[in-house]
Amino acid sequence: MKIILTGLMLCCMSLTIVGCGGKEDGTSSADPKVKIGMTVQTLTNPTWAGYCQAIEKEVQAHGGSINYVSCDNNIGKQITQIENFVSRGVDVIIVHPADPEGVEFALKQAREAGIKVLAWDDNLKNADIAWLIDNHELGYTIGEYAAMWIDEKLGGTAEVAILNYPQLPILLERGNGIRDAITELAPNAKIVAESSAIDTKEGIEKMETIFQSNPNVKVVCSIGGGGSVGANEAAKAAGKITDDFGIFAADATQPELAAMKNNEGIRMTVTITGTNTAIGEKIWEMVSELNSGEPIENKVVYREIIPVTSENVDEYLGK
Repeated sequence: MKIILTGLMLCCMSLTIVGCGGKEDGTSSADPKVKIGMTVQTLTNPTWAGYCQAIEKEVQAHGGSINYVSCDNNIGKQITQIENFVSRGVDVIIVHPADPEGVEFALKQAREAGIKVLAWDDNLKNADIAWLIDNHELGYTIGEYAAMWIDEKLGGTAEVAILNYPQLPILLERGNGIRDAITELAPNAKIVAESSAIDTKEGIEKMETIFQSNPNVKVVCSIGGGGSVGANEAAKAAGKITDDFGIFAADATQPELAAMKNNEGIRMTVTITGTNTAIGEKIWEMVSELNSGEPIENKVVYREIIPVTSENVDEYLGK
């Protein structure tokens, strides 16, 4: 009888060790089962739609699950989404905040419930990792390439339009970077119009208005891919695409890259981190780190800024 009891005890101990320690090959059993809730400002922007699809593909490839939603730039809706993630018992919340201060309390409650938080674009107090862009540097890079175009194609003088989005602090900072670069590097250029555009629809509408008031605009700088694609469509419709007309922006969405490849108005865009696939891989890497339970070494991570032009567009087109 003692021998049987001893055997049963050893068997239970063995099961307990395997259950706590993970798979027999030494990999963690947590990552493949990780549940993620992700809330972003909007999915009407092709940039974010592409990001989310790539992240979902990467998460599912590793056996995890993700529910990504848009708050439509509504902070009340985003808070409700975060609360819903908490009630569903997700392991990690990824948040691209509509209002950085507005989400802090909801994220504090999430962390108190044992959920890890990855903040995208804002260094939030209640986040375990903040994945950030130096937005002034990014804007300055956009303006720098526009200034080079003005110098090389337009003899140093040009009328410039900026599509910004000052409603969000990080994009206000990006717009300031564009303006600083144009002012410093193309001093004889003139910024004749600034308007707010976050997606393709707004980009079309705002550029149509700008072209009506300023028909000699030859250079457009946009804080993001939605505005730049809209500007490109408006320029095509107005017959503005010439060898010396250029649009300069960020995000490197597939529509931007396709327009660049077709020698349309978009001459340069910035990819941040790389392709959507690279972004999906990086997000999974950070989620796995958060879900491991190990101490986080780098709580603030800055993303790489990579200019894309006709010379290297093939490296990113379709990827």
